[in-house]
Amino acid sequence: MSASPHSSLVIIGGGPAGLMAAETARAQGIEVDLYEAKGSVGRKFLIAGKGGMNLTHSESRPAFDHRYAERAAEVGKWLDDFDADALRTWARGLGVDTFVGSSGRVFPSDLKAAPLLRGWVHRLRESGVRFHVHHRWLGWREDGALHFATAEGESFVHTRAVVLALGGGSWPQLGSDGAWQARLIERGVDVAPLQPSNCGFDIDWSEYLSSRYAGAPLKPVAANWCDANGREHTRQGECVITETGIEGSLIYALSAHLRDTIAAQGEALLKLDLAPDRSLDRLRQDLAKPRGSRTISEHLRRHAGIAGVKTALLHEVLDQAQRHDSDALARTIKCLPLRLKKPRPLAEAISSAGGVRLEAINDSLMLTALPGVFCAGEMLDWEAPTGGYLLTACFASGYRAGLGAAAWLKGTSR
Repeated sequence: MSASPHSSLVIIGGGPAGLMAAETARAQGIEVDLYEAKGSVGRKFLIAGKGGMNLTHSESRPAFDHRYAERAAEVGKWLDDFDADALRTWARGLGVDTFVGSSGRVFPSDLKAAPLLRGWVHRLRESGVRFHVHHRWLGWREDGALHFATAEGESFVHTRAVVLALGGGSWPQLGSDGAWQARLIERGVDVAPLQPSNCGFDIDWSEYLSSRYAGAPLKPVAANWCDANGREHTRQGECVITETGIEGSLIYALSAHLRDTIAAQGEALLKLDLAPDRSLDRLRQDLAKPRGSRTISEHLRRHAGIAGVKTALLHEVLDQAQRHDSDALARTIKCLPLRLKKPRPLAEAISSAGGVRLEAINDSLMLTALPGVFCAGEMLDWEAPTGGYLLTACFASGYRAGLGAAAWLKGTSR
C-alpha cells in the first residue's frame, strides 16, 4: 500500500474530456495529476480515428446545438465556452491543420488521430501535468481519499478537487466500462442507466439472408419513420446488413429514436426506400413491363436497378405471389418494412446514453451532492449522432469542468 500524497486537482480518465480538463486547469495555474486505468491515455480517441479522425463538424449554430436533442440547451452552454471553431483553433495550436469534408465533417489534414494525441500529451507534460497510468479508480476511502488499484497494490490520494472523466459504457476494453455508476449512486448522485447509442439493431433475418449478405452495404437508401408526435420524417444515407440485423451511419443517426421506441413498444418499425431516386409511379411503370422468360431477380435488376441484398430483402418480406405482382413489388421497394427487435449490446455501441443526470450538476459541472467533484465527457447524460458532435461535446465539457475546478480551488466559484 502506497503513502497518501496530496494533490491540488486530480483528473481521473485520460480521454479527450479528461485531457482537456487537465489542460484548462493547468493554464489557470493549478497543479494537476491525471490518473488513467490503462497503460496509456486516449485509447478510444485513437481507435475512433482509425478510419479518419472526425474531429468536429462545420455545421453552424444553433443547428449544431440541436444535434444534442433534449440536452441542446445545456450542451449549448458548454459550446459557448468551446465550440467547433475553438476546437479547430486548438488543433492548429498543436500544429494540426483541419479541413471540411464533403459531408461537412471536419478532419485533421492527415486524417490521423495519433499525431494530434502525441503532440497534446507532450504539451501537457511540458506544462507540468503529471500522468499516472495503470491506476484504476475504486472510489473513496472513509477519510475521503481517492482509492486506486495499481500493479503495486492500493494507492490513496487526498485532493481538494477531482474531475471525473470516466467515459460511458461502450467499448469497455478501452477503459470506459461504466463501473463508476455504483460508486456515485451510493453517494447520492442521480445517475440514469447507461444505454447503447449510435448502435446497430437486431432483426429476425432468415438464415439465408444472414449467412449470404452479412456485411453487404445498402446504398443508396432512405429511411422513413414517425417520431413520438406522429410526424413523418425521411433521411437518405447508407447502412449495412449484419448477421443479426442492421447498422451503419443512417441507422446510428436514428438510434436514439429507435431504441426508445423499442423500450416503449417492444419493437420499432423502420421503413426503407430501396430506390430513393425513383418515384413510385415510375417503378410501377418499369416493373409492369413484360418479363418474358426472365427471373424476378433479373427483371428487378434490369428495370428497377434492384439487385443483390436489396432483392434478398424483398424476398424477406414478400411471398411468392406478391413477388409476381408488379404493384406490390413497387410499393415494397419504396416502403420496405423492417421490424427492429432490440439494440445491440452497449459494449458494441459507438457511444452511450445515460449517465450522471445534468440536473445533478451545476453550471460548472460540479456534482451538487459532492462539492469539489466535477464530471465531464460521456459519463454525463447526453447523447449525439456521429459526425464530430460526440467529440466536440466531450472537449467542451472538459474545458468547462477544468475551468470550474480551477475556480473552486481558487475560491472564486459561484
